[in-house]
Amino acid sequence: MNIFVGNLNFKTSEAQLLNLFAVFGKVTSVKIITDKFSGHSRGFAFVEMATLEEAENAITNLNNSELDSRMMVVKEALPQENNNPFKKKYN
Repeated sequence: MNIFVGNLNFKTSEAQLLNLFAVFGKVTSVKIITDKFSGHSRGFAFVEMATLEEAENAITNLNNSELDSRMMVVKEALPQENNNPFKKKYN
C-alpha cells in the first residue's frame, strides 16, 4: 500500500522516514518529492509498505505525530487523477 506523508520538515531525509515506518513492518520504498529545478524537498513523501495491515497500522499510529518539529499528515495515497476534484479533464 502506498502512503502519503505530508507537512514534512524540508530537512527530513528518506533514511529518517524509512526508520520511522520500519517499526510498523517492511518498507518497500521511500521517496521524498523534490522540486525539479532546485532539488529541494517539497515537504511531502510517499512510503510504500509490503502489506495493507502494516500500512494501516503505520497510518493510525503516525498521522498527526511529530517529526523534526512538524506535525505529519499520514494517509493512504490516492491516484493523482482522484486528488484534485476541481481539475478539468479535456478529451
